[in-house]
Amino acid sequence: MLWTVLLALLVLLLLQTQLCVCLRELRTGGSSSSSYLSSSSSSSSSSSSNATQQRLPGAIIIGVRKGGTRALLEMLNLHPDVEVAKAEVHYFNVEEHYRRGLAWYRAQMPFTLPGQLTVEKTPGYFTAPQVPVRVWDMNPAVRLLLIVRDPAERLVSDYTQVLHNRLTRHKPYQPLEELLLHKGHIDPGYKALQRSLYHQHLARWLEVFPREQIHVVDGDALIRDPFPELRKAERFLDLPPRISPNNFYYNTTKGFYCLLSAGHDKCLDESKGRPHAPLSAQAFRKLCHYFREPNKLFFEMVGRSFSWC
Repeated sequence: MLWTVLLALLVLLLLQTQLCVCLRELRTGGSSSSSYLSSSSSSSSSSSSNATQQRLPGAIIIGVRKGGTRALLEMLNLHPDVEVAKAEVHYFNVEEHYRRGLAWYRAQMPFTLPGQLTVEKTPGYFTAPQVPVRVWDMNPAVRLLLIVRDPAERLVSDYTQVLHNRLTRHKPYQPLEELLLHKGHIDPGYKALQRSLYHQHLARWLEVFPREQIHVVDGDALIRDPFPELRKAERFLDLPPRISPNNFYYNTTKGFYCLLSAGHDKCLDESKGRPHAPLSAQAFRKLCHYFREPNKLFFEMVGRSFSWC
């Protein structure tokens, strides 16, 4: 009888021990499974949050034409937190593009990581009357960069580009002086001249956007010494300072600064620095005199002055 009781107790002890082992394994397995699921979920979430995608621009270089917009875009692209649209999109100023909607516009943008800034540039935006409201409708918080240069020099550069394009297609084009002057006086109807009336175009933007949302870049200073202008642009865009003087070197053959990044150099294409079309000194003086008052108005609007003719 006693042996029977002892045997029963022994069996119970063995069963209890086995049960404890099973429970421990279940807990460990559950924990591992939970840990795996948590890790998998975290990994999936991390992968999703780090995925690149095309985003609407957080900043747009709106102009001016022949003011240095391409140079500014390429220099901003030196920053690791910036990705740029490689081609001018002309979304807001070309009706055919605008009718395609924001999905089409977004599809023209580069792929970026979260936290990176997408930048687009189309110099035609600055002078197109319908653009400011359209940009505001897209994003009221978008940051705008306006790069300007001496309006007389800009006009001559504008003409030079059109002349080059016409000659390339073997089409005739009038000399600049014939287009610029009418009976010895500046012709206010000349389109290239109208593009240089910065105050008129900026007034339309300021009807929609607050002044502090538009950063003015000195295009002439950008050519002479790029780094100080890029540092100001970084601050305006709330970017950490990553562009340095070491990113630039002066190319004596081309006559302007080229870019250095990760051991590779890049110069702007041959159209930059193209010799200007001829214009007599007398006609240029008349042009400078014509711009004197419009320039003053522009200086008052932006709260700074420039060393223009």
